[in-house]
Amino acid sequence: MNDQDSLHQQPLTEHLAELRSCLIISLIAAAIGFTLAYSFIQPVADWFFAPLVQVMPAQKSLIFISYQEGFFFYLKLALVAGVLIASPVIFYQFWRFVAPGLYQHEKQALLPFTVVSSFCFLGGAAFGYLVIFPPTFRFLLGYSSSFLEPMPAVSEYFSLALFLLIAFGMIFELPVFMVFLAKLGKVDAPFLVKNRKYAVLIAFIVAAVVTPTPDPVNQFLMAGPLVVLYEISIIAVRFFVKKPLAVIEDAGNVR
Repeated sequence: MNDQDSLHQQPLTEHLAELRSCLIISLIAAAIGFTLAYSFIQPVADWFFAPLVQVMPAQKSLIFISYQEGFFFYLKLALVAGVLIASPVIFYQFWRFVAPGLYQHEKQALLPFTVVSSFCFLGGAAFGYLVIFPPTFRFLLGYSSSFLEPMPAVSEYFSLALFLLIAFGMIFELPVFMVFLAKLGKVDAPFLVKNRKYAVLIAFIVAAVVTPTPDPVNQFLMAGPLVVLYEISIIAVRFFVKKPLAVIEDAGNVR
């Protein structure tokens, strides 16, 4: 019996125990990150508000409309920052459970997947913050006038900013996801090339849905990276996936 067969025959309780271990370690890492972030919460908040403050009219500021809203905002911001700080550990635990848990001979790919996943997610969040935030909030505040005064609330800004950070972080995971699918034998480089035109169409549809503004500039700023990431996915699949795991597994079963 090969490693793959014995692995598939592991009891469900062992898989659940492994999942529990990964979750506990991830939560501990997030808690440590939360503590570190909350220790420097004011500089973190200044950094978080900067894209909106830079485009707001002079002498204007954000507001909160309930007594506890400001307090809970700082807690939520520290939690988000803590998860970002702990993201390498969280991704490591994810790949430790998903990839090696299913394919024993792929354990050597655990660290590279962790590093690349963390880099892509944080890079996507940074792209959203540095490139998307300024034109987005400039556009949204552009509707102010003498009788229409912008008074953005802390909770609304937090929700929109968090959504954009997560969206771009996940979008930038596309090459990692495609390489993982290719290793499972679900896709390959010729398949991705053949369906390139559909990928471009889907990229612009996703941009139209996710982008909070209807102007074509911001939509292109999201669709453009998606198309580029798809091309990077094709190159990554060609370079890193020499033989799908499904083929390796079939060969092992034959032996």
